[in-house]
Amino acid sequence: MKYIVLTIIFLVPLVFADKDQDYPWLENLDPGKGYKQSGEKLSGLDLGLNPLERFNGKEKVLLVSVHGSRSEGYEWIYPLQTLDTDNSATFFYRWDDRKCYSSSAKKLIFHLREAVRGLPDTERVVIIGHSYGGVLVASLVEGWKHSLSTEIHSVAGPIGSSFSRGGCNFNPPKDIPDKLTFYQWRTQHHLDVAFRGLKNDPQNLDLIGSKVTRLPETYRGRRLGHNWSISWVADELGPLN
Repeated sequence: MKYIVLTIIFLVPLVFADKDQDYPWLENLDPGKGYKQSGEKLSGLDLGLNPLERFNGKEKVLLVSVHGSRSEGYEWIYPLQTLDTDNSATFFYRWDDRKCYSSSAKKLIFHLREAVRGLPDTERVVIIGHSYGGVLVASLVEGWKHSLSTEIHSVAGPIGSSFSRGGCNFNPPKDIPDKLTFYQWRTQHHLDVAFRGLKNDPQNLDLIGSKVTRLPETYRGRRLGHNWSISWVADELGPLN
């Protein structure tokens, strides 16, 4: 099994490099004027856990990003370039956000375990989910059972209460296991276009032990809304070493 994992993680990117120069390697994505085109490449990846760089197998941090509903990809470019270091193995998890998150969460757990096996020097796992992706990663708080030190970040995620979508129910986590830290990054309710029409802020999850941060109203002189929230969080976290 380990041979298969190494093939997936290390050889497949090399194949892409030979056959498809448009593959969205993180270093080639443009957060500036070409952000829309770069975002299209990122959001056009196949479903599953996609590597965004070539790995040497010695990386200490496994970084996984999980997009939200109808993501155009561009909102992840600056954050991932900010977080990524030579010490991290960075992935983008593409999933069918039109459907229930549950099956995709189970698939992500499988992919994560395979990635950890393929990167034996991994010491830390960092999983960041945005919007509906925050719901998916919040479900991993009690679903990702691993001995590695793990951080799970829900950014602008509507995780505050139970709800039904796509034929399944979401029930917020009630406990945080050992070796796992859960972060809630909440936008300003009245400024977030995804939530401001709702009477109550759906981001508010009362979970003992979680680390909660309310984002400011502005970022770089502009309104800090739904998509920019990931960039603000990336600046707060800084490069992952």
